[in-house]
Amino acid sequence: MDIRSIIAPAINDKVALEEFVESLNDQAPNIERAIARLKSDPADHEVISALFRSIHNVKGDATLCKVDFAVAIAHPIETLLARFRNGEIVFSDILAEAILLAIDRLELAAEGLFAGRSLENLRLLVLVQGLEKMAMAAPAAIDENACELIEAVTGFRPATEAAAQIRGRAPTASSKSSPQGAEDLRFFRTLADQLEARSPLFKGRTTRLLRLSLETNVVRKKVVDPVQLEAAVYMHDIGMMFLPESVWLKVERMTPEEQRIMRAHPEYSAGILSRMEGWADAAQMVAQHHEMPDGAGYPSAIGAAEICDGAKILAIVDAFEAVMLKHINRGRNRSVLRAIAEINACNNQFAPEWIEPFNQVIRRTVEA
Repeated sequence: MDIRSIIAPAINDKVALEEFVESLNDQAPNIERAIARLKSDPADHEVISALFRSIHNVKGDATLCKVDFAVAIAHPIETLLARFRNGEIVFSDILAEAILLAIDRLELAAEGLFAGRSLENLRLLVLVQGLEKMAMAAPAAIDENACELIEAVTGFRPATEAAAQIRGRAPTASSKSSPQGAEDLRFFRTLADQLEARSPLFKGRTTRLLRLSLETNVVRKKVVDPVQLEAAVYMHDIGMMFLPESVWLKVERMTPEEQRIMRAHPEYSAGILSRMEGWADAAQMVAQHHEMPDGAGYPSAIGAAEICDGAKILAIVDAFEAVMLKHINRGRNRSVLRAIAEINACNNQFAPEWIEPFNQVIRRTVEA
């Protein structure tokens, strides 16, 4: 295969590519569910056969639609599954994680190519080379090769599955010195709890966002006021409760009109904070947390120099949580490693000076 089709993929037929993207979106959740079942029962031959067929179908669709990099990714996975089906290798958690990472990266690449985005950050050649090495490796070397692949693509050495979860009580920033400030924070947290109560999928969301935000700020020596940042975490999405629940609790893809409605929520949230004495910095963070360095964000389409640091932190941790939630909605288990890989692959959407501090926080979580 021409290596250029992996390093710099091109669209041969946009209609065919769109068909492949749609087919892959249908197949990917089935692949994830099959792998989850195999982790519980690796001897389930029916599931093994179904998983092999799904990967084979992805490869076949990619061939028909002339998506060469997808063929290059699917082929070694198919080889690995054939070896597993024949009893040559065993199915392990780390092998499963490597396959799922490859499917995630394939989805990002196909969607990115169709949308005209750069695929440079996806490290497709490294991924394909790692998969090919795994496919040809001796049985005893498969897991170590899987670890090497995951680290090469994501920058993180995988630990045990249990260690790779965001958990534990978040540290709380020191309250404002005044009793009123402490009372305000309690009020903000109450509102955040009310937002969480709107959907079981939101359970624990505020605690996770708060921990990630505060710890990321600590890595850069608390350049953002921790108290203002805490308030912003609690309040940044409260404006959604002023919108129709049919919009902001929608699981399926939003229509353009629904997206327009959703884009009003930062200003609603910031409006509450701006009317309360002492929370101007938090209000600015909330108002700007969907802005992007290249000016493609909302609601004001401002550039990197105008976005405050607190908003830059919020943008990253909020996107990370959204990636996890998106795949839960689709019935897929999303590991921290694969979620952070997706955030890093899209780092042109976030402030680069805050990506590495966030990575350090996640790395500590995974290695804990």
